[in-house]
Amino acid sequence: MAVAHVSVSAEPKPAGITLSAQCPASFQLVKGVCRLRNQYLQFSSLQGAGVGGLRTGLPKFRDGFTPKQIDLGRYLFFDPVLSGDGTQSCASCHQPDKGFSDGLARSRGIKGQTLKRNAPSLWNVGFQSKFFWDGRAHTLEEQMLGPLYDAHEMGNTRAGLLATMNALPEYRRLFASAYPDAKTAIRLDHIYTALSAFESSLVSLNSRYDLYAQGIHDALTPAEIEGMNVFRSFVARCAECHTPPLFTNQQIAVLGTPEPKGLAFDPGAGTTSGEPTLRGGFKVPSLRNVALTAPYNHSGRFSSLRDATEFYNLGRGHAVPKGEKLTLHWHIWEPKLSAREIDRLVDFLGTLTDESFKPETPRVLPSGLAPPAKKSITHTASNTTHRETP
Repeated sequence: MAVAHVSVSAEPKPAGITLSAQCPASFQLVKGVCRLRNQYLQFSSLQGAGVGGLRTGLPKFRDGFTPKQIDLGRYLFFDPVLSGDGTQSCASCHQPDKGFSDGLARSRGIKGQTLKRNAPSLWNVGFQSKFFWDGRAHTLEEQMLGPLYDAHEMGNTRAGLLATMNALPEYRRLFASAYPDAKTAIRLDHIYTALSAFESSLVSLNSRYDLYAQGIHDALTPAEIEGMNVFRSFVARCAECHTPPLFTNQQIAVLGTPEPKGLAFDPGAGTTSGEPTLRGGFKVPSLRNVALTAPYNHSGRFSSLRDATEFYNLGRGHAVPKGEKLTLHWHIWEPKLSAREIDRLVDFLGTLTDESFKPETPRVLPSGLAPPAKKSITHTASNTTHRETP
């Protein structure tokens, strides 16, 4: 039985692509591999301890990939050839210009299918130990098996992906350049490693907040500093889950957030973990570049940062659906913040924006297919403006 795979046009393919021999920003070439270099490496996880400590260290991270592996992963990330019909790339749902999200409440997969959840940002994923909103994957390689082979997302199969990639001379050449053992054939682990290498290079730790944390007091305005103090306070308690420097503790939390009208209750980690107390639980997302990734929540329920922030101020369990008895996270209570304090929180969240090391989107792809078409979107951190145009 023949294996179905993407049929690429017989038009002349791009030739002469050269994989970079240089590490991306935030990394230094050491003995042939890229090693992370960041100011937070000088701090241990105990320094700056307390709620929202400015100089808390980073968790374990992924590095040690070669420059060629990272650059090859960049081409793969943007190439629709990885999908079952050549229309959907990783970048379709994780767009660099939208904080590596897609600006939609719930993403769209192959053939325009609306997916179950919102696309999380990929900034700083190399530091994470749980993936997907329900935390069911524990490595980047494990995570990517979901979208690649899900019939609703990228719609491919292992056999189809291998057949397609090995039928493309330019990819054969590039993989042989990045992997000494890929001269005979491209393997799935070569593809997974390259994508993991690129995604691990997406480091965003150079925001105005980070400058402030390094001692540059003028990096933040008085209103933003006020917001940071609310964020760190034992009243708001934001930093207890959104812990610096990643602004997530990577834990599963049951918050009792509502679903959009018409959608059934999403049990989240309660299904994938097998733990009844995690019903309705989702991974605490990082707040890095959060001002760029509206709408918010696992189902895109909140249109603006102010809406999302205000939810936590409205009282413990106020939105739990009737008939659901959830084990709400103990941090969720009723802080009774004023409108001014909520506004200052939103001001502070805007200081976590940093796209200084955003990677370049390839102008041509080794497959000969076109990179995903961009869509324009405008939204603001504090207002509900959210407009998408083809």
